[in-house]
Order: sequence, then structure tokens, then C-alpha cells
Amino acid sequence: MSLDPLLAAVPVLGILLLMVGLRWGAARAGPAGWLLAVAVAVLRFGAGIRLLAVAQVKALLLSLDVLLIVWAAFLLYRVADEAGAITVISQSLPTLIRDRTVQALLIGWPFATFLQGVGGFGVPTAVTAPLLVGLGFDPLTAVVIPSLGHAWSVSFGSLGSSFQALMAASGLPGDQLAFPAAAMLGLVGFGCGIAAGHAAGGWLGVRRLLGFILILGIAMGTTQLLLATGGLWNLAGFMAGLAGLLIGIALARPQGRPPKALLLAMSGYAALIVITLAVQLIPALRGFFGQVELRTEFPAVSTALGFTTAAAPGRLIRPFSHAGALLAYASLVAYLIYRSAGYYRPGAARRILTGTAQRVIPSSLGITALVAMAVVMAHAGMTESLARGLAQAAGRAYPLIAPWIGALGAFMTGSNTNSNVVFTQLQLRTGQLLGYSVPLLLAAQTAGGAIGSVFAPSKLVVGASTAGLAGKEGPILRSVLSYCAVLLAGVSLVIWGLTRS
Repeated sequence: MSLDPLLAAVPVLGILLLMVGLRWGAARAGPAGWLLAVAVAVLRFGAGIRLLAVAQVKALLLSLDVLLIVWAAFLLYRVADEAGAITVISQSLPTLIRDRTVQALLIGWPFATFLQGVGGFGVPTAVTAPLLVGLGFDPLTAVVIPSLGHAWSVSFGSLGSSFQALMAASGLPGDQLAFPAAAMLGLVGFGCGIAAGHAAGGWLGVRRLLGFILILGIAMGTTQLLLATGGLWNLAGFMAGLAGLLIGIALARPQGRPPKALLLAMSGYAALIVITLAVQLIPALRGFFGQVELRTEFPAVSTALGFTTAAAPGRLIRPFSHAGALLAYASLVAYLIYRSAGYYRPGAARRILTGTAQRVIPSSLGITALVAMAVVMAHAGMTESLARGLAQAAGRAYPLIAPWIGALGAFMTGSNTNSNVVFTQLQLRTGQLLGYSVPLLLAAQTAGGAIGSVFAPSKLVVGASTAGLAGKEGPILRSVLSYCAVLLAGVSLVIWGLTRS
């Protein structure tokens, strides 16, 4: 075998070493991976200045497409959190339900799914772990339950930023990717519910609540599938969590009615639903907000070795109807609602903006650098070389390892978004070489990345810190990893079976 596939893997292996071995963050490891990619592209694969320049401009546009959602999603979360809305939601749920295992399931599965849908960034575990500790669960279990419970919703969570990255990196439209991704993640959702139930109440608890788990799994999975395939993928994650919460509370026969404070706390997210549906479904609004378009035509570029990337238009961005813009509109409306209700202390707007900037800037640097690395690798022929090496080594067994590649990317970068950025082109090209369905392999990629992201060290540190387990992440990792390995094995078998049919 040629050394080219091994050399092409150097940037990816470098990131793995830096982030896992040396525990660098993505903001530091990403630029290092980009430099390695440029060095290998120039010294071995014959990339020139013109090729690198085109790749960098493309990478900036792709990064912007993803980051608009990342920034605005966390802005909406900070608007609600500063108002105390997240605390109200968290404290209201346990008062409605008396069964302890049902409480753990609702908080650690649909509520964590809802939080992942609107926030991400480790928010589901950070918010729910202390609540579960307060309900009497030991700190380790309190971290494990929501870590497992929200795994299935990561791809369509954070208002769809990971799915946006999958579309951007692959160049494929959402209507080709949504069904296989949402269907696969819906199956994973059942596994997450069973895993969370087992962590909360053992196999006895799972058997006792199996019907409850099945109903919630069907409700959430179907909601996510319908919204994702209907073009509303940015709403799919948190609406699935909301559907699970409403149905779960109804099935659990709540004590009394939801308090008015809970309904007001949810109003900010209701604004997002209304705004998104209006812009997506009303032709006049869709046309008005979508009339400004940003797109750049890119020329064909070639390496000295003859690998050519054809001329093509860049990613189309409609800045005023983009999912990130809709999130920003909803953030403003939510802020006005909470302010009129008297929920903010003086200086709230400044704290919201500075808190958002402090949280998203490091991850934005990491995402931008990783996107640039992936685009350089693709344009220099490195992704092609690596794909051919994997296809030759794995052969027809490749579908079995596809989800694990996604999980590896999320583990080493702490993000399913980053994993999709780094490995989508690799999965796409390998699938093409082996004659497999590309959307199916990309569903395996993003499902694996979703599962892998929850046992990434950076995520575990966040959950451990809020549950009083700072410095004791090792036991959490062992516990979460044992469940996630079973989930990944299940995805592998499903993908392998579908590719053989």
C-alpha cells in the first residue's frame, strides 16, 4: 500500500494526539491540524498557493454557515437563562411527577433532549445533573443519566448546527440527508431511553417502565423525523424534546396544573416556533426574508500531481432567512417578553452578550480551523487518498466502522459538529468508492458523532463540575462509555444490514 493514505491521515492523527493525549482544546488543536494539513498538502500532494487560497475562502463561507447557528443558538439560551427561565423549567418538572424513576427519565431524557435542542455546549448535563442530585440520586448517576438521555438528539440539537455542518461539508441538500439521519437517530433514541432508565432504576426499572419508554421514544423519534424531513430540521431536536415532555407528563398523571411561571418561561421558545414556522411556511415572508443571497463562484484548481477540484458555486447563504437569523429574531422577542415580565436585573443585556461571546468564541475558532483543515485536505486530494486507503483496508466491512469514525471525531474534538466537518468528506468518498449509499453512511457518521460527543472529555468535565465531581471524570467516562459502546455497536449492525439489503 502507498504511504499517501498514512500521510493524508497526519492532520487527523495530530488532532487526536493533541486533544486526547495532550488535552488541548479545539481552539488550539484546530489551528495545529490546519497547519499540518497545509504542510502535507504542499510537501507531498503538490498543493499550490492558488489552491490553498481558494480552499480558505470556501472554508470561511462554510464556517459562517455553521457558526451563524452556533452563535444564535447559544444567544437564545443565554436570554432564557439570564431570565431564570431554565431554572423555572427545571424546578417545575419534579413538582408535577411523584415517581422517582419517572422523574429521572423525564428530566434526563426528554428534558435533556429539549435543552440540547435549544442550547447544546454541554448544557443538558450541566443543567440537569444538579437537579437529579437534589432528587436523591448520587452524583455519578446524576451525570450519567442526562449524558445518555440526550445523545440521540445531538445531530439535530443546538438548532440543527451539526446537521448544518453535515450538509455544508457534504454539499448535499437536507432533503437527501434528513430521512436516513433522523430515522437512524430515532432508533438510537430508544436505546438512550433504555440506557437512561437502566442508570436510574436498573433492569427492574426498565421493565416496569418499558411501555412508557416505548411511547416516549416513538413520540420523540417521529416528531424529529417529520420535522427534519419537512425542512424544519432546525426545530426537530427541541420540538422532539418538547413533545416527549408533554406526553411524558400526561402519561405520568401530574399532580395539578403546570404553574403560570412555567408557561411564561417556555414563551421564549414558543416565539422561536412561531417565527420559524411563519418564515418557512408563509410564501410572502419566505420571499421577503430570502431575497438577499450570498454565493461565490469558485474556479477549478489542481495540484501539481494532477488532482483537480472542479469549478463550482460555494455554499448559498440567505442571511436574513438563515436558521441563525431566525434564532436571533427569536432571541430578541424572548428578551422583550422576559423583560416585560420583570425577569431581568439591571445589566442583563450586557451579561447576555458577554456571556455568549465568552462561550462561543473558543469553539468558533476551533470550528473555523477544522473546517479549513477539512477543505484543504479535500482540495489537495488527501481525503481521496485516505478514503481509498480505508476502502482497500476495510472493504465490504466498512459500514461496520463508519459510526465509530464519527464517534472518534466527536470524542477527540468534543463536538458532533466538528466531527461532521472533519470526516464527512472521508465518509462520502469512501462510500462512493465502495458503491454504498452516501446518505446512509453520512447518517452513520452523524449518529456515531452524536453518541461520541457525550463521552468527550470536554463534555464530561462540564457535567462533573456542576454535580460536585470535578476531578473525578474517570468513573463517569467508564460508566458512560460502557453504554455508548452498545449504542454504537447497534448503529453499526443496522447500517451493515441496510447496506447488504
